[in-house]
Amino acid sequence: MDVKPLRYFSEVARHNSFTRAAEALHVAQPAVSMAIRKLEAELELTLFHRQDRRVSLTDEGSRLLGHAHRILQAVSDAQLEMEELRGLSRGEVRVGIPSMLGSYYFPPILMAFRHRHPNLKLSVVEAGTGSLQQMLEAGSLDLAVIVAEQVPDELEACSFLREQMMVTVAREHPFARQADITLADFFAQELVMFPQGYFHRRVVDRLASASGWTPEIGFETSLLPLIKSIVTQGFGISTLLEMVLRDDPDLVAVPFSEPVWLDLSIAWRRDGYLSRANRAFVDFVLEQAGTEKS
Repeated sequence: MDVKPLRYFSEVARHNSFTRAAEALHVAQPAVSMAIRKLEAELELTLFHRQDRRVSLTDEGSRLLGHAHRILQAVSDAQLEMEELRGLSRGEVRVGIPSMLGSYYFPPILMAFRHRHPNLKLSVVEAGTGSLQQMLEAGSLDLAVIVAEQVPDELEACSFLREQMMVTVAREHPFARQADITLADFFAQELVMFPQGYFHRRVVDRLASASGWTPEIGFETSLLPLIKSIVTQGFGISTLLEMVLRDDPDLVAVPFSEPVWLDLSIAWRRDGYLSRANRAFVDFVLEQAGTEKS
């Protein structure tokens, strides 16, 4: 089976459109349509429902899509490994980093890595750990930072950071004068939270589930500066990593009565090929954190 029709098939399935798939592939639409028809003829199956201008996968197409993703990723991995054996390293690191770490922990690491390896290209995506994990599993990222306790079997990971989650309040808030905060007191307040899919939100949801409290979320945003601004102005409280609050004079960080720790890992696909550039980045992150790759 030729790989090109599978690539075209995967793009049509992703966009639910022959036109948008052709645009993403930078080819003419008739070429995409012809490739799909030939693939269907070869398999003697109908892969797409075609209704007016709407396209959707048939049951057979859905079954093929998983195989197509795995085949295309294996071909990409093989090409990269062969290039490196010829000394033609791609020299690119595609890494996903959560918002809080992207703003506070990783900038000096990224700059130092570029200084050590000036010929390597760094592509950084900032998103929630849930989205990053999906992108990693799909092959659109080579590496991603995820929560250590939630590493699926499809990924390998090395822990590199343990940081405390702190209750975050304005300096004028009554909590600012307390030594610690109970979960009951925390969940009695209006909260400012990241959306679902961010490790920050997963921690809060886990604490709420374990303690039987229902969070009262007044504001929800993926913008860290906005969260800090809302808390500073006294419109709610939040919980953030301790590193985010160290140099902020307008906010006070107070630990939970039972400290809440978060372990973060850098992960990659277990069945994927980890290029020399990506291995160098993993080793550098662990070196900066003072840990070793197992």
